[in-house]
Amino acid sequence: MRADPASAAYDIFEANRARGAVHFDVHLQDGVTRRRHLHESGSLRVRFPSPEDHGLSAMFVNTAGGIAGGDHFAIEIAAGQGTRLTLTTAAAEKVYRAPGKPAALDISLKVAGGAHLSWLPQETILFDRADIARRIDIDLDETASLLLCEIVVFGRTAMGETMREGSFVDHWRVRRGGRLVFAETVRLTGDIGGKLAQRAIAKGGAAIGTALIAPGDAALVERIREAAPSFGGEVGLSAWNGFAMARFCAQDAARLRADMMAVLRPASEVPLPRLWLN
Repeated sequence: MRADPASAAYDIFEANRARGAVHFDVHLQDGVTRRRHLHESGSLRVRFPSPEDHGLSAMFVNTAGGIAGGDHFAIEIAAGQGTRLTLTTAAAEKVYRAPGKPAALDISLKVAGGAHLSWLPQETILFDRADIARRIDIDLDETASLLLCEIVVFGRTAMGETMREGSFVDHWRVRRGGRLVFAETVRLTGDIGGKLAQRAIAKGGAAIGTALIAPGDAALVERIREAAPSFGGEVGLSAWNGFAMARFCAQDAARLRADMMAVLRPASEVPLPRLWLN
């Protein structure tokens, strides 16, 4: 009995899906943040540049060269008592079309008492017909601090590319002292290009972003607003219950990245990763 060529091709595709995981924790050693346990698997790696005065920096590298349908990546980080940790990526992450199953990215961040964690990856770029589901779970101690930002780009406008169809589902859950304090799900599916063109969604913008800052208050929001004349896109700011948030929308990634940097600088004493400044 001859095998179905389409079925055989699908089996080969499934067998070659990328898998990657990084799990590590950091702790204080003689007053300096140092990594402790580290586990890497598959095509996801983490590298630690030279220690800096403000804490430890870590950089994720996806050796698969991007994310495609059916791929799965998992990141689990724990920042111990009093530590200071900055996380970024070596490059913008590219999400390619998904002919079958969606790609999945699961991120878990735990920040202990008195610790600070900055989650500052470079952009996530979605190509036409990309399909990805991402989940970010954050567990903060009552005395922990957080600076978290994410930028999503729907097609590289500088290259004349647009994202017409696909699926982007993004779940964020933040707990403070074990209590759920922030929950959000962004779901853009089907005719993404048409939806982004709508005035109430992105008014034709191709890049969106979010920065979540804890602790954050109205005074911080006012300091950030002082940079408003330099914004190249739309930026919305708010503060509630000890958190501050900035929402971004721009016509292209370059403008949104510049706006994000203008917000992040007054939001934290921790310098931006050097890769952000290139």
